[in-house]
Amino acid sequence: MKNFNLTHGLNWLMAIFTLLASVAVLQTFIIGRHFIIPTILLVITIFIGNLAWYGFKQAKWAQYITFWCGFILTSHCFFALFWAKKYREILGSAFEPVAVITTLLLFILTWFYARKNQLFN
Repeated sequence: MKNFNLTHGLNWLMAIFTLLASVAVLQTFIIGRHFIIPTILLVITIFIGNLAWYGFKQAKWAQYITFWCGFILTSHCFFALFWAKKYREILGSAFEPVAVITTLLLFILTWFYARKNQLFN
């Protein structure tokens, strides 16, 4: 098993998303007794899990896709700082610190993932 470091940071993030989405799919199948929406979530979960798996195996195509997923997630958090209404309502005065810290952590994780894996050299 790979250690958590900046070379595999986004791979670990994708693996955690996969684990959480798998639990959500099972919960929706078993408790919610829904079948169509969890099937779509299962396809997305399998895709994200394969990105994490092949990213750990140092497959360049998976690393590029994982990098761009991290870039889009970081951009989403950055733009949420200015235009998010729902998250502001939920978090109240804690929204700015949480959003800024999350955005910075994702930016650093994505930046070092690209640098350590030499994606754009």
